[in-house]
Amino acid sequence: MKCVSIDLDGTLLDDQHQISEKNRQVIQQMKDNHIEVILNTGRQYADVIRVAGVAELKLPIFCLNGSMMYSESGELLYETTLAEDLYFELLAKLKPLNVGILVYTNKGGFPGTLPSLRGKSWDEIQQMFDSQDYEGIVAQEDIKIYKLIAVVNETEIDKIDTVKNTLKEISSVSFSSSFPNNCEITSSTAQKGKAIRRYENMKKIVFDEIYSFGDGGNDVTQFEVSTRSFAMENAPDEIKKRASDITKSNNEDGVAYAVTEILKLV
Repeated sequence: MKCVSIDLDGTLLDDQHQISEKNRQVIQQMKDNHIEVILNTGRQYADVIRVAGVAELKLPIFCLNGSMMYSESGELLYETTLAEDLYFELLAKLKPLNVGILVYTNKGGFPGTLPSLRGKSWDEIQQMFDSQDYEGIVAQEDIKIYKLIAVVNETEIDKIDTVKNTLKEISSVSFSSSFPNNCEITSSTAQKGKAIRRYENMKKIVFDEIYSFGDGGNDVTQFEVSTRSFAMENAPDEIKKRASDITKSNNEDGVAYAVTEILKLV
């Protein structure tokens, strides 16, 4: 059985955060050909299913870089969390670096999620971070913490390297960048590539061929388990170097182009 694992932002979605009709049609054709198509994203589930057309595709959705896995019907198949003591350890490491922190939980994002930052000035975003009581998050009843994202102003991207060097000291987390100005932090058991392998075990199947598509650092682990991996033309050069192939950009139906013209899966 073949598997196609597709990132969302900057990959399947164009710059208007929409799925093109061509991409939608190709996904449906792959499903009709009994190819397992997965959305493999850093977004949380609520932000994924809000995207026009996603629910209608009825695909398995792996969220928060593999921290949560959902079936095509929306059933939660798997989740892994950051323990409270690890959460406080991460806060202690990140706060002195003067970066913004987003906390993804089962009760939403605090003070928001990446999509909620769009259209805001950095001053507005900084105010959100400054007003958040991070220690108080864990006091909420039945709270589960899935992911943290360190975020900086695009004029301070060098800080992200400092964040990553600091996180290397903590072996129980995985981290990668979905955009140059952020660093996404999850349990070490949560990676996009590991999620694909976990799904195989859950379904008791073996994928004969795996094809993955992405544009960010959090896509590298799915590239590593793939028969062929496709970086989008809009991806940074360092991500392109980690993929076996390069396809057209997210604004040029790059997923559909690779599936039909290079892989000839439909």
